[in-house]
Amino acid sequence: MRPQQILLLGLILLVPVLAFLFLKSFGTNRYALPTYLPDRVDSMQVDGKWQRDTVFHRIGDFQFVSQSGRQVTGAELRSEGLYVASFFFTSCPGACPRLNSQLVRVQEKFRQDPRVRLASFTVDPARDSAAVLARYAEQYGAIAGKWFFLTGDKTALSRLATEEFRLPSSEDSGSSLVHSQTLFLVDRNGNVRGRYDGIKERDVNRLITEIEVLLYTYEHP
Repeated sequence: MRPQQILLLGLILLVPVLAFLFLKSFGTNRYALPTYLPDRVDSMQVDGKWQRDTVFHRIGDFQFVSQSGRQVTGAELRSEGLYVASFFFTSCPGACPRLNSQLVRVQEKFRQDPRVRLASFTVDPARDSAAVLARYAEQYGAIAGKWFFLTGDKTALSRLATEEFRLPSSEDSGSSLVHSQTLFLVDRNGNVRGRYDGIKERDVNRLITEIEVLLYTYEHP
């Protein structure tokens, strides 16, 4: 074999090795999801040098009644992998139907994946009983055990929205609860890994992609 042919063969064999090393070095960081809701910055000394580390908020546990009448906890929602949280009310005439129609897309995309769940919290618990939520859930084809419409104590729901997910409160309608277009992606540790405008198709497309990225990181830590 001629020297030129040996050199060419060597280059051909070297290309996939270099590609693998490049992807291994840079591919993971390229698709890493951010973490939202910082709580504080801790400082610690490592090898004589001070390092700063951001500590992020974790959504505290909660318990509310689903459309089936069963009690559902935050720990259950994230036990299989992750959940998408939203805040709505059934008599909302505009944004809520558009938001829930987008969530139908998310449900259908991950219909067969038990690691992905959806949690829609009512901001009008006085009207939105479990029975009302059951009828509402039927309109969107919510899959039992997959998409939970949740109601309960008004104070607990308000605390979840404003203190845990850090949504602004509103007194405009005589309620401290706020309806929001924001969707939240919550991982298995309770950290918020994504925020999206739930009535924008492009944002929901990004949500779907980032759910897939998060699931991939579970499979390939």
